[in-house]
Amino acid sequence: MFIQTEATPNPATLKFLPGQTVLETGTLDMATREAAAQSPLAERLFDIPNVSGVFFGSDFISVTKTDGEWQQMKPAILGAIMEHYMSGAPLLAEAEASAPASDEFFDEADEETVTIIKDLLETRVRPAVAGDGGDITFKGYKEGVVFLHMKGACSGCPSSTATLKHGIQNLLKHFVPEVTEVRPV
Repeated sequence: MFIQTEATPNPATLKFLPGQTVLETGTLDMATREAAAQSPLAERLFDIPNVSGVFFGSDFISVTKTDGEWQQMKPAILGAIMEHYMSGAPLLAEAEASAPASDEFFDEADEETVTIIKDLLETRVRPAVAGDGGDITFKGYKEGVVFLHMKGACSGCPSSTATLKHGIQNLLKHFVPEVTEVRPV
């Protein structure tokens, strides 16, 4: 098994590509050891010193560190990923395989606007940020403000504010004139 690595715009996050499907649908962000309990692989990764976050995308795993150097951490991370895939163990614990409940908020009168916003995020924004080892999901819309949740490499990334304000906000304002601002949650 050959696992590729890629740098992300966030220097504290590295992207690992195992060359096979990681998560069938959606994404999964585990920012704490407690959240990692839903995945045997995430638990293994959190056992590595200085690992502070694990994010699963469709074909990649992003690992975030608190301290230390990647050249010292990479062999242990690659080993944990390889061992997991070679074992044939499931990525998620059985009880956690169901999709989480939605906690989105918006006024019913704004449903058409929200549908357009979600479509733009799905088709234009999410594929680009997945390339950088992260994800951005819709959380809410109120009085012209779009609230987005940044995950994986996007969470805590030094360039995430620029991505939100200059990239996503400008895109949404262009296609949805009702949008006045984009904020992270």
